[in-house]
Amino acid sequence: MSFAASTKPAVRVWRHRNFALYELGMTLYSITGWMMRLGVGWLAWELTHSTFWLGLIAAADLGPMILLAPIAGAVADRMDSWVLTRLSQFLLMLQAIALAVLIFTNTMSEYALLGIALYGGVLYPFAGAGRQTLLPRTVPFEEFAPAIALDSALFQVARFVGPACAALAIASVGVAGAFVTHACGSVLFQTILALLRLPEQVKRARAGKNLFRDVGEGVAYVRAHKGIGPVFLLMTMASIFIRPVQDMLPGFAGKVFGGGPVELAWLTSGIGVGACASAMAIAMRGGVAGLTRRIFHGFVGLALSTLALVATDNFMLGVVSAAFLGFTLNTMSTSTQALTQSAVENDMRGRVMSLYLLIFRGMPAVGSIFAGYFAQQYGLRPTFAVGAAICLAIWLYAMPKRHAIAKGLEGK
Repeated sequence: MSFAASTKPAVRVWRHRNFALYELGMTLYSITGWMMRLGVGWLAWELTHSTFWLGLIAAADLGPMILLAPIAGAVADRMDSWVLTRLSQFLLMLQAIALAVLIFTNTMSEYALLGIALYGGVLYPFAGAGRQTLLPRTVPFEEFAPAIALDSALFQVARFVGPACAALAIASVGVAGAFVTHACGSVLFQTILALLRLPEQVKRARAGKNLFRDVGEGVAYVRAHKGIGPVFLLMTMASIFIRPVQDMLPGFAGKVFGGGPVELAWLTSGIGVGACASAMAIAMRGGVAGLTRRIFHGFVGLALSTLALVATDNFMLGVVSAAFLGFTLNTMSTSTQALTQSAVENDMRGRVMSLYLLIFRGMPAVGSIFAGYFAQQYGLRPTFAVGAAICLAIWLYAMPKRHAIAKGLEGK
């Protein structure tokens, strides 16, 4: 197959005006969002120099997803996704403004940072559920897989562009520069969302109007599905035991590699470069055939790359290991997302995809609390070495079931 033919699915989706506009706004928003994320992490490290506080603030940002994601998914299945996205993004913009104001007025503390992180954590499940149900409305059904993979690729571009910009901003104007930039990115994203012309979203009338009954239906649907349930379980294990390494990167930059914001930006960008390469590879494939196999490859690769990261104190080897970590994590997560979006029934999409967000964003909060505590006691390297070993054992247990899982997701 020629290069032009292999890239055709990834090129074709750009012909859709709504998709192109959405991705323009989302990419710029994600770049500034990563600037703010790195700024929050470095600010937490500067205020406390504590891995426990890094884990606690990460948990405040990620933890509400565990309780609220199922409810947000039920809301998304009832509410227009465009309206939900615009409302939640406006409220999230206030988070960046509050961070900048506290810095400029010299009133920032670790407790204020914790409270603002919690505010964002409460809103993110609704913003995420809105975006997960909005994106499929920008392309025809048959182009879900390349659209989702490209969305992931652009997010990962933001993952290495954003931290690089944040490092420059923090070095030149201070950490408040990252927060002000994200507020501007939020305004731009709101403007672009207003330009979308989406097809009408049909919501199925429900016999029972109880929101919690809707939540229960979503959980039951995932548990009963022969493909979605098992891959969500694998994602849960990776999210608890390994993914918190990303929230501990300020500690790796400072303690393991003896660096500062620049080293943190390199490590974060390394993860982004690897993840972007993975997402582009999936986008160029076009369909979902073979993605289950990639989930299993990504899972074992994630464990091995984590072991490589914790085994070295050479900074450049650490960046390379971080890139492999990003590649394998994104291979697993993007493949899971694309397969789920293709396999799920439309009227269950909000609830099922919110459970995906719960796992991908909420479960690392659980892991971050424990990782932060054990890293404080025993060090970052032993903590994540044990987590990677646990995931290797889970991979060996799950391997014999991979063909049945692929049949449930890919229909063969």
